Amino acid sequence: MNAPHDISMKTDDVLRVELEVFRRQHRDLDEAIHALQEKGTGDQLTIRRLKKQKLMLKDKIFRIEDRLTPDIIA
Repeated sequence: MNAPHDISMKTDDVLRVELEVFRRQHRDLDEAIHALQEKGTGDQLTIRRLKKQKLMLKDKIFRIEDRLTPDIIA
């Protein structure tokens, strides 16, 4: 098990801080991708790598939000 990446071992407070950091990084990547595409200065490989990083962050954000959201049994 890879402890630094295992969200089950982290407290909710730590996860909330990480969530905000990941959201900020996701937003920054989105702005960078948009700027590169708009100016036409970025090569496709760079843009593809940034998009892949953005998707990985989106997945981390989803997992943390899922962990922090309590299960509601109807």
